[in-house]
Amino acid sequence: MNPSEPDAELPLSLQDAGAASWSVRAAAGRHLATAAELPEVAEALHRLLLDAHDTAVTMETAEALLERRDTRGLRLVLGALTEADEDTGQELLTSLDRIHGRSWEDIARLRHLATELTSDADEAVAAEARGILGRLPSRGHPA
Repeated sequence: MNPSEPDAELPLSLQDAGAASWSVRAAAGRHLATAAELPEVAEALHRLLLDAHDTAVTMETAEALLERRDTRGLRLVLGALTEADEDTGQELLTSLDRIHGRSWEDIARLRHLATELTSDADEAVAAEARGILGRLPSRGHPA
């Protein structure tokens, strides 16, 4: 999303983030991930990452954020991981592996992003980033 060109569909996606239908919430998560820098969007994404009704919403939202391949997307996923129950946490980690565990290039990118987040102002996010770094393979097959 270009900041000089407001996304006309953003308000609708924010509304859809609270929809009863899991597929509508998941689609909202995918769309909102493109504007994760906006505070109101980040709040909605956090709720979608911790969706209590359907893990597909969690996974779709997490994967869209991780596909950004930037610290903003990873930070939001790690922030949700700090609050997630065991099942949701596992879904978030699975999404992380799915997006950043396909190749050595993916793993190197994740290592770089997580290293940046180890000094995050939110100590819980920094701790999750250190935990992710501890899980990364150093050699062998990436996935």
